[in-house]
Amino acid sequence: MTITNNISEKKVNFEFNKEFINILNKKIKEQDTAFLNKTLKELHPSDSADLIENLIPENRSKLIELEGFSLDPEIFIELNESIQTEIFIILSVDSIVNILKRLESDNALQILENLDEKKKDIVLNKLPHKDRFLLEEGLSYPEDSAARIMQREFTAIPSNWSVGQTIDYLRENKDLPETFLEIYIIDNNFKPIGTVPSSKVLRSNRDLKMNSIMNEMQVLIPVNMDKEEVGHIFENYNLISAGVIDKNNKLVGMITGDDIVTVIREEGEEDILRLAGVGNEEITDSIFVKTKRRFNWLLLNLFTALLATWVISRFGASIEQMVALAFLMPIVASMGGNAGMQTLAVTIRAIATRDLYKGNFAKIVTKEFIIGILNGIIFAIITGLIVQLWFNEINLTILISISMILNMIVAGLFGILVPVSLKKVNIDPAIASSVFVTTITDVIGFLSFLGIGAYFFYN
Repeated sequence: MTITNNISEKKVNFEFNKEFINILNKKIKEQDTAFLNKTLKELHPSDSADLIENLIPENRSKLIELEGFSLDPEIFIELNESIQTEIFIILSVDSIVNILKRLESDNALQILENLDEKKKDIVLNKLPHKDRFLLEEGLSYPEDSAARIMQREFTAIPSNWSVGQTIDYLRENKDLPETFLEIYIIDNNFKPIGTVPSSKVLRSNRDLKMNSIMNEMQVLIPVNMDKEEVGHIFENYNLISAGVIDKNNKLVGMITGDDIVTVIREEGEEDILRLAGVGNEEITDSIFVKTKRRFNWLLLNLFTALLATWVISRFGASIEQMVALAFLMPIVASMGGNAGMQTLAVTIRAIATRDLYKGNFAKIVTKEFIIGILNGIIFAIITGLIVQLWFNEINLTILISISMILNMIVAGLFGILVPVSLKKVNIDPAIASSVFVTTITDVIGFLSFLGIGAYFFYN
């Protein structure tokens, strides 16, 4: 298979085969910068970034250090943060400055955030005054705010301009964004009052005033708004872009749909990883970093597991006299734990999407209570039949059936109550909920099963 075919295949299938990676490694070893530059240029920046991420660290370093190799800024912003940090160590300050100069302000700010403070200051001091001012202003806002993802390059014109004036301005001004879908209409105080789609400008008569063809401004984003909330606004109003205003309601930037896609993806990944207790972990992170991030969570799980073990130990005599209890304990705990995690996952999603609020809270809790009863009854019947056929002991069948119903109800209730309670005390429910829900269902499961078992068999 030729190299050209490999590249074409990559564009179609969006994955690299082993042969293609080997060719790239060989070219790096041969220091064939012409081939490497040409190959990465022919791929989409995202695909080129994937390719660089798939190289072993040694070859990745050699690639970046090759004389004549040019790392496209559009490729750099597609790399995950751990790889960017790795490359920052290799790149000179001047190289980083050149990358930032060629990027839009939101992407430049994203890269600058990942630099250590010392190098960040040096890089900022080497940037042109205008660029430095914009980036320093962006860094002054909270990390998760709209200001951190907004683009400071936008197109705004006075409301009294004509369509003809606007078209001439768009053609002659070199400081405008490379692409834009909407033109913002502003008053004398630089406050946005409406927007006009660029396509509408091209189709309108040159003599018409822009304020006569504009759409009145309906949604504006404050600079300090949390970026997750910005994502909800884009989703609710089906926006492709939105203007960002400062505390004086002046237009200072815009946020586009591609930025929001990234935010929603990152927030979704963050919640999933936090539920598993691994934080913002990247597949390319080092063994030490991964181990450190997982330690605290596993330590907390150890202590909660010891609590469940202590509950079991209180019924040691019962277990010794009725060995079947030991066989059946994991069933009750496992079913309760899984049911709790199902409710927990749905609840965290509802909190994140603002679907769960004070007005419908009681209704949702009642619904989960009923679901717990129904699932408990269904699985109590199934498990009870199996246990009866297995042990032929009616008391044991009744015991596991009652325990199953109780634990399923508890799982449903605490699957919603735990994350909501954590949210009320300003703790991210995605971080801590799962360990509490699992512990509660385990403890209640063991307590009900062994406690009722002790009553049935020893009273």
